[in-house]
Amino acid sequence: MHLTGLDLLFWAASFFGHVALLVVLFLRRRARTFPLFTTFICANILRTISLYLIARFGTKATYFYTYWYLAIFDVGLQLGVVYELASGIFRPVGVWTKDIRRSFVWLGCLSVAVAAALAWLASPSTRLWMQSVMIKGNLFSAALMSELFVSIIALSVTVGLPWRTHITRIAQGLGVYSIIDVLLEAAHSYFGLGRDTRVYEALSHMRIAVYLACITYWIIMLWREAPQPRELPEQMRRDLLALQERAEYSLQSLRSRRE
Repeated sequence: MHLTGLDLLFWAASFFGHVALLVVLFLRRRARTFPLFTTFICANILRTISLYLIARFGTKATYFYTYWYLAIFDVGLQLGVVYELASGIFRPVGVWTKDIRRSFVWLGCLSVAVAAALAWLASPSTRLWMQSVMIKGNLFSAALMSELFVSIIALSVTVGLPWRTHITRIAQGLGVYSIIDVLLEAAHSYFGLGRDTRVYEALSHMRIAVYLACITYWIIMLWREAPQPRELPEQMRRDLLALQERAEYSLQSLRSRRE
């Protein structure tokens, strides 16, 4: 595969950006707090190296199948990061409420259904079936991630949760990137991939540039110390847990009476 000077620049920037972020996570002791996010960054470093070597020395078929195996693994890690962030945001007393957990399961199923519908409706103009699969697959993953992160951000703002913690900074970065990514992937689907690949390549470079900006944002925010949260006294924590259990019991009783 032919790599232009801009392609090589983006490969190098992605590699060094991820390495710098990984160094920050370990130096500032964030890796223990965000193990799945740290794993996601490590996987991206290995993914960048692998795809670069295959693009430089391998065949198009090898690159295609490797890209998709790694893309599926990447989506799985992103879902894990979604759960990790949601768990940190919506478990202030250490346990999930039944209603919130049920809402996330419903939200996840709905997001998958909507993303699958968008990918199915897309009809990009391509020369090869592999190109169509790649564009639809990218649209599916971008739509899924954007829906999940936007929902987390919207829910946290609605309930008035603080927005200066490291958890919310990671969610902000992924949320903004996911929204822009789904717009770019929709443009990929609209313009397709024919003999003239200039539009496709320009959109791909825009996506990488946005992600590099996201990495820079994480490096800065995770290096800084977040405001120390006010810890609940032990007795107040127990009272909140007891109140939560009573509220769930009362809600269950009301539901059973209505049935």
